[in-house]
Amino acid sequence: MFHKEGHKIIFVTFVIVVASFLLVDSFITIFWLRTLALIALLVLLILILQFFRNPKRHTVSNDKQVIAPVDGKVVVIEEVFEKEYFKDKRLQVSVFMSPLNVHVTRYPVNGNVIFSKYHPGKYLVAWHPKASEENERTTVVIENEIYGKVLYRQIAGALAKRIVNYAKQNHKAEQGADAGFIKFGSRVDLFLPLDTHIKVSLNQKVRGGETIIAEM
Repeated sequence: MFHKEGHKIIFVTFVIVVASFLLVDSFITIFWLRTLALIALLVLLILILQFFRNPKRHTVSNDKQVIAPVDGKVVVIEEVFEKEYFKDKRLQVSVFMSPLNVHVTRYPVNGNVIFSKYHPGKYLVAWHPKASEENERTTVVIENEIYGKVLYRQIAGALAKRIVNYAKQNHKAEQGADAGFIKFGSRVDLFLPLDTHIKVSLNQKVRGGETIIAEM
């Protein structure tokens, strides 16, 4: 199953790969060089298919918990001052996605979307300290009746070319449901209340829609 954001890219890549296969097979007569070129084209197609895969996840809805919005590795757990929306101290948990991870963004909590904003910006590497404030990004705040307000931020990285955000103000967010996609990129930050009990550790691998990040 592939994410809808990848359908066009997958189709174009497939056409290019098939056409290239025919050209290589017709015009390159050296066996080892032809074989190498065909393998490279096949690898390219496999990588594109893998990047846009959209596996089903089994989310157990719980208003007292925040689940991972994306697949990846936890790279930040710290108390910070959130400047854009809360303008106070929050617990930040950041998940970094490698090109091999699933790049679907999922809603971390149930609730109402009360804030959604896109920011154009730079394309610093995702682990850069200023990436959260200077890179292309979207900020979304969801208000949950039990948990309160949870902010998540999609952040583009050095390879990212487009952030897709489905969360619109006044929309209903369903925990674990598809909230967007980051094409060829790279990190999502969560900003949580200070009294949150964090359930993950640094460098832990998490699965979007399933791993519990925090709970009240």
